[in-house]
Amino acid sequence: MRAALSVVIPTLDADQALPACLAALFEGLRDGLIREVIVSDGGSTDATRAMAEAAGAMVLTGAPSRGGQLRRGARAARGEWVLFLHADTVLPEGWAGAARAQMARGGAAAFRLSFDAGGIAPRLVAGWANLRSGLLGLPYGDQGLLIERDRYERAGGHPDIPLMEDVALARALRGRIALLPLAVRTSAARYRREGWLRRGARNLWLLVRYLCGADPARLAARYRRR
Repeated sequence: MRAALSVVIPTLDADQALPACLAALFEGLRDGLIREVIVSDGGSTDATRAMAEAAGAMVLTGAPSRGGQLRRGARAARGEWVLFLHADTVLPEGWAGAARAQMARGGAAAFRLSFDAGGIAPRLVAGWANLRSGLLGLPYGDQGLLIERDRYERAGGHPDIPLMEDVALARALRGRIALLPLAVRTSAARYRREGWLRRGARNLWLLVRYLCGADPARLAARYRRR
């Protein structure tokens, strides 16, 4: 298979997390899977953009709305497939083979979730995320999303909203998102800062409110105030 995958990473002041995220992509470059890496930045004031350019990524700059950043990245993508990936998410060893197998099967897919932290709380939160993803087809963006570009476009892409853009796309795909056998590792920084129970409960409450019709902009404003 020729290089058919575009990787899109939305960023905002992500220079602490981005190096590990980019380093994990070398497996796909070495394997001839990745065509391009696109960093869609929301106006970083740290070294994020310089770091991305030094790594050979295409860097786009625009307004800081994650949904809008993902849309801009997808518009610039030239691959037949797109992998949407958060800057603080690290792909596991063997991810390129799992991606190739999914691309041969066809259809959207997300990775399982794990955290860069040990203990029962991280396992419980990740376990719930994986259960939600498997049963309801509702993975969050920190699990990555691998999808054919034409399928993404037919579903309307990510809406230009600051929060729940991943859930909105999953709903547009009617939950038809497979769960890959490998787990990405994502940052537990916010959970450590806010507390695992409090953060997990708040995320669930935000999801319920969004599914009940709450305005994503208001949810995002409340999310950032905490």
